[in-house]
Amino acid sequence: MKQALISVYNKTGIADFAKKLIKLDWKIISTGGTAKVLRKAGIKVIPIEKITQNPETFDGRMKTISFQIGGAILYDRKNKKHLKEAKKLGIFPIDMVVCNLYPFEKVIIKKNCTLKEAIENIDIGGPMMVRAAAKNYKYVTVIIDPKDYKRIIKILRIKGKIPEKTRLKLAQRVFQRTTEYDKSINKFLKNVFQK
Repeated sequence: MKQALISVYNKTGIADFAKKLIKLDWKIISTGGTAKVLRKAGIKVIPIEKITQNPETFDGRMKTISFQIGGAILYDRKNKKHLKEAKKLGIFPIDMVVCNLYPFEKVIIKKNCTLKEAIENIDIGGPMMVRAAAKNYKYVTVIIDPKDYKRIIKILRIKGKIPEKTRLKLAQRVFQRTTEYDKSINKFLKNVFQK
């Protein structure tokens, strides 16, 4: 059974997407607010704490960053050494990462946005997960845009899996997005120092 890790700020269409994944025999791992939305919609989720063996702490700053999550996304499924290590460590593969980032760009254009508010809206765990999934695109599908949900479900229904070319295109979009994200943070902080 395939596993999808779902942790999204923008929850548009996520419950419907998760329900369709479950019908296609996927398991759902989820975090904090996303897990609440999915449970409310009657969707069974595996709480991420069960995977990480750590509680969600520091007002949600720590929930997805862990050896277990990074390992489950990153290990090479065709590398015998990796497979042996994963088995020894009790790491089961995460085959899909569905994640969109905190809306840093939208927060900083608000009137009276404080430095503290801007800093709190710098996503850390999200970029880690999507970059890891993008790096391992040969085995992991990464989705950062709710507009892709319908297309991904359609492909899964027809083909049973996501073609590598599609996974690579989704991976490229991750690096484009994280580049833009980091540029906006850099620009904002530069402006802080110039005031």
